[in-house]
Amino acid sequence: MDNMRVETRTKLSAVYGGESARIRQLEGGQAFLSRLAPLGFTPGARLRVVQNSGRGPLLVTIRDTRIALGRGEADKIVVEPLAGGDDDH
Repeated sequence: MDNMRVETRTKLSAVYGGESARIRQLEGGQAFLSRLAPLGFTPGARLRVVQNSGRGPLLVTIRDTRIALGRGEADKIVVEPLAGGDDDH
């Protein structure tokens, strides 16, 4: 049982500023996926939330680029929070 790992998944919009996460799934339609994929938002990619005030847009860093996301967009991105704020993009 020591080898069992429990994955915790949550919406990107619920991740606090200063925390890191790994993208697990994008839940939007084709237009949403077509917009975010070229920016680096792909399953397995690591990101860091720079700012999340609880309402309004989120500011994230992914693949050495800062990107602002609307709260609705962030709600469609399922992530796995990384323990210890792992910032290895």
